[in-house]
Amino acid sequence: MDTTDRTTTARLAAAALALASTLAIAGFTFLGSIFEYPQILEEPTGDILALYRENQGAVMFWFGVLVVSAALMAPAGIWLGRLAGGTLGRWIAGVGIAAATVQVVGLQRWLTLVPGISDDALDPARRASAEDRFELWHNLLGKAIGETLGYALTATFTVLVVIALRHTVLPGWLAILGYASAALIATGVVIPVFEPASLTNFAGYVAWCAWLLAVAAMLYRAAPASTTTATPATR
Repeated sequence: MDTTDRTTTARLAAAALALASTLAIAGFTFLGSIFEYPQILEEPTGDILALYRENQGAVMFWFGVLVVSAALMAPAGIWLGRLAGGTLGRWIAGVGIAAATVQVVGLQRWLTLVPGISDDALDPARRASAEDRFELWHNLLGKAIGETLGYALTATFTVLVVIALRHTVLPGWLAILGYASAALIATGVVIPVFEPASLTNFAGYVAWCAWLLAVAAMLYRAAPASTTTATPATR
């Protein structure tokens, strides 16, 4: 890859990371305000669906924002993988695509499945069935795929990116922040058996969003000078 291509790739990766972080912050902020998300998910299913209906248009919009944010990790992974090159680069691209896919699969239920379930729950004759369907898709698409698998892949992606960029783009403090946020996010895997891990997981995502913005800034400023020499780990 020549200098011009590296510059373009680094800046595309920076733009994708920055936009993903910005959209995630906006999505979680507004959903927390209008839908009490994610705390609302600990409430009875009937209460979740009732609050969903009260602000359905806004809730669907902001979940759509989160879907776009998650999806951006796929092109970000591809561009970062090209910068890293070699086997490590292929892993970054693959894990980035996988992380984006599972999170999109988990989040899209609020746009495609929950509206119909919510309407069915208004009919007393179908309420129980509707609530059962909500819990099924919440556990399968939300907890198992979007969250548990998503946490593991996001943490892995973050560690791989730090390894690839720590000697060329990232200062030491930013590498440490990346490792720390990845470790905290990974604690989300044990939330089903250890509920307090939700607090460390949340802290990890807050740190991770800040880390994405900082990495984006470093990539944009450093291109192409700091991305022209591959480290031994990326060859």
